[in-house]
Amino acid sequence: MTYQSLSDEMLLLYLRSGDPEAFREIYGRYWKKLYAITRRKIQSLDAVEEVVQNIFLRLWEHHDTLRVQCLEAYLVTAARYETINYFKSKLVQEKYALHAQLQFNEATYTTDEELDLKDLMNAVEQQLTDLPEKTRQIFRLNRLQHQSVKEISSQLNIPERTVEYHLSQAIKVLRVHLSDYLLVGLFLFPLL
Repeated sequence: MTYQSLSDEMLLLYLRSGDPEAFREIYGRYWKKLYAITRRKIQSLDAVEEVVQNIFLRLWEHHDTLRVQCLEAYLVTAARYETINYFKSKLVQEKYALHAQLQFNEATYTTDEELDLKDLMNAVEQQLTDLPEKTRQIFRLNRLQHQSVKEISSQLNIPERTVEYHLSQAIKVLRVHLSDYLLVGLFLFPLL
């Protein structure tokens, strides 16, 4: 018996019984047509081949439960659905990739900010050690502990004008020595 001479209906009967030769004949008859249908919608040749392979794989996996009247119509419809599934899968992958990229960028951005802030704080601490003790103390109370001029004045028992003088001296020194950090510093020290 030659399978090439059998009708689609007979091939389906043999396929339902698990005949691999019937499956090979069906594959030989229809793979080019399914490839052409799928190729019109999908640009990637590898993806087209995968879609066609999936159609025939499912046909073989479900050969014993197939309830198909017209083999060609069934395969053409399967090609359309498999193409739709390909695009759905691709869309999900692209959304995931975009989401992952955004998460990565956000994490990197946050890490970069933290590193910049740490560098700035180290540079500020280094420059503060070069200031006179009273100026350093007043600056720390004002900028790092967020105390007002009035609070510092009463705490150290010195006039407010003296507190303002020490703050302006510290700011002048820091402005000169920390010019590389000026943009970051604007966020941390708005009066610099």
